Amino acid sequence: MKRLVTVVAMVLVFGVSHAAWAAKCEGVSYPDKKTVAGQELVLNGLGIREATMLQIDVYVAALYLPQKTRKGPDAIAQQGPKQLELKFVRDVEKKDIADAWTEGFKKNAKGNLAALKGRISKINGWMADMKAGQKLIFSYVPEKGIEVTVNGKVKGAIEGEDFMKVFFAIWLGPNPPNSGLRVGLLGGHCG
Repeated sequence: MKRLVTVVAMVLVFGVSHAAWAAKCEGVSYPDKKTVAGQELVLNGLGIREATMLQIDVYVAALYLPQKTRKGPDAIAQQGPKQLELKFVRDVEKKDIADAWTEGFKKNAKGNLAALKGRISKINGWMADMKAGQKLIFSYVPEKGIEVTVNGKVKGAIEGEDFMKVFFAIWLGPNPPNSGLRVGLLGGHCG
């Protein structure tokens, strides 16, 4: 009986450990599920943001959705909460982050850029210099918008489904920062 209890305890410990940290990329681990606004989301995929022609790793991104999908438009269109988490693997200045957001919105707004400008400025104003190991978390909750968390501090929410669609298109649309990032977030290989 004592042996059975020990075996069950080991299975529970290792089973929970495996379930809690289901995916790993470039040394960064993410859980296979998260809860946002009371809804359980599943890890859709992990991707690496690479910068410059030298393909320098900047962050590992994780995408959480209500249901897994391999199609960017389907991920963006899914009803309910969704979350994108970026864990930096190198130091990045606030200006570089803001410039990347601005460029991403320009590439993906499809003529709606003017309507988004004020909200793009708002999100850019919330950015900070990021050190390796720090996180940006973007949690979309319908009726509220995208809640922005910088290094564990909630900065506020950016309202509007129109903003959410373009924001997530930066990573999941036809013009991602690098193609491997999109492939990974949509369930492909991270790397």
